[in-house]
Amino acid sequence: MSVTVHALDHLVINVADVARSAAWYQKILGMEVKMFDPGEGKPKRASLVFGDQKINVRPKDADKVEWFTADHETPGSEDLCFLTTSSPEEVVAHLKANGVAIEEGPVARQGARGTLRSVYCRDPDGSLIEISSYADGAG
Repeated sequence: MSVTVHALDHLVINVADVARSAAWYQKILGMEVKMFDPGEGKPKRASLVFGDQKINVRPKDADKVEWFTADHETPGSEDLCFLTTSSPEEVVAHLKANGVAIEEGPVARQGARGTLRSVYCRDPDGSLIEISSYADGAG
């Protein structure tokens, strides 16, 4: 018997400042900031919710035992691609209006389901953020 995964439920990013990062993802990418209770008497934690997914936001200096962390928590080490129904031109205009530097784009890239039109920027920790839409208009 083998195991095959079918979706991504959530991922965790390590950040230097949880409030700063959460505010950036909310303002720039329209994500909803929610607090959640991890249980077992642990403090509430921040997450970024969008669609059917969430990103848990963990401070870089989180206790490895209390937070059950990866071995190498490094803010700014992520390379994340998010899908939008906005056009690349709308993404560029939004980033510029919010003072976010564009690293590259719009450019064509290969996504999971075909050709993406992508615009790249960086979050407050320097992680590479790709904001994309499918060339055929499918979100």
